[in-house]
Amino acid sequence: MKLPPDGARWLVSLRWLACVLVFWTTWVTSSVLGVIVNPVPLYVIGCVLVGCNVLFSFTQRDWTASEGNVDRNIFAQVAVDLVFLTLLLYFADLPRNPFLFYFVFHMIIAGMYLRGWAPYCFAAMASLLAGAVMLLEYLNCIPSFPLQLPTDPAGGRPLDGLYLLGVFVAFASTLWIAVYFTTSIRRYVDRAHAAIRQKEKLLGIGQLVAGIAHQIANPLDGIQNCLHRIGETVKDDSRLSEYVQLMGEALERIERTAKRVQAFARPRGVTLETTDVNQAVQSTVDVLGSSHAKNVRIATELGNVPLVEGDPYTLQEVLFNLCTNALAAMPNGGSLILRTRALGRKDEDQMGSVAVEVSDTGVGIPRSELEKLFEPFYTTRADAGGTGLGLGLCRMLISEMGGRIEVRSVLNQGTTFAVVLNPARQPSGVKEAGSRQQVE
Repeated sequence: MKLPPDGARWLVSLRWLACVLVFWTTWVTSSVLGVIVNPVPLYVIGCVLVGCNVLFSFTQRDWTASEGNVDRNIFAQVAVDLVFLTLLLYFADLPRNPFLFYFVFHMIIAGMYLRGWAPYCFAAMASLLAGAVMLLEYLNCIPSFPLQLPTDPAGGRPLDGLYLLGVFVAFASTLWIAVYFTTSIRRYVDRAHAAIRQKEKLLGIGQLVAGIAHQIANPLDGIQNCLHRIGETVKDDSRLSEYVQLMGEALERIERTAKRVQAFARPRGVTLETTDVNQAVQSTVDVLGSSHAKNVRIATELGNVPLVEGDPYTLQEVLFNLCTNALAAMPNGGSLILRTRALGRKDEDQMGSVAVEVSDTGVGIPRSELEKLFEPFYTTRADAGGTGLGLGLCRMLISEMGGRIEVRSVLNQGTTFAVVLNPARQPSGVKEAGSRQQVE
């Protein structure tokens, strides 16, 4: 999911509202409620925050809203906000201030817009800032600014170490949980949007190429018939017969391409049923047989995995396509391994799913091309007759089964495609597919 590139500008607009709320809240709590005795530091911090927001606004006038600029600007804004929020809370009795949990909003923003470890760095930063203020106040290393609540005794309520520890644990755990859930949801939405975009692109292109392939196929039959008659006429001339044969082979390649395009464009439906992925892998290996090069080793590592929801024949078709690509990526020989495994806790939102991996030790794929692999008509084997439709079709078929395809590759070391499928709902007493290992 691509969030709006003007997200950094949105934060600037949101901060103007926050500045107004700072001044209004300070005035109400000091002049109306009398809870804050000395509001001057809060007004000063509010004015400095206004100045910083003016600076952020000016720096965004001439910048280009590229992904890198947006990330850096949001990172800087969130970091500044955490510092200012900590100062505001410090001068307003941070340990007892109900606005302490406003840090959560910054964790959510960081989780939505920033990648990698940046959101967790902000959770750590906020925890350290708030924890440091609590600890230093408790040790009397810095002056405290307690709220003057009506129920407080004369001279203020003393800080209790156990209370501070409880507040800090609740506060820090809330921040980390917020970051975890936000980033997990973001990853899930990213995958869902990518699958939707891919399917929309495939369907749109499918409608276009279906008509083109049909227009090609009709005259192609006539050309082949005429060429066959010409071949019969010139069969006594070896040179002309050779030319006719070459033309016939070229027309056959065109015909195969047209049929593949038509198959790509034709709507397909899958029938979901309880499927044994180990059996699908073994059937795929049987179909491969000994047609591959002698210097290629094919092995299976079948784990003890649950049954999945899928179409066994469609799954075999996808695995066969992936294996064919893997074999083509090892012109000098190598190893092709088909592996099944259950995804556990370390896979977070994939818990309970089953992965079928097709790994090769071939030439690998450059990082810059990984995102293009599933694009229709993108191929690295155009000279060998590749149409660039196979992987796109595989992703669409797996998506119809409720799963997805992931890929990772290291240049000159190999590539691994992983087909991830959901576990089937099976009655108690049904055994899982057994684990076994075979080498060809």
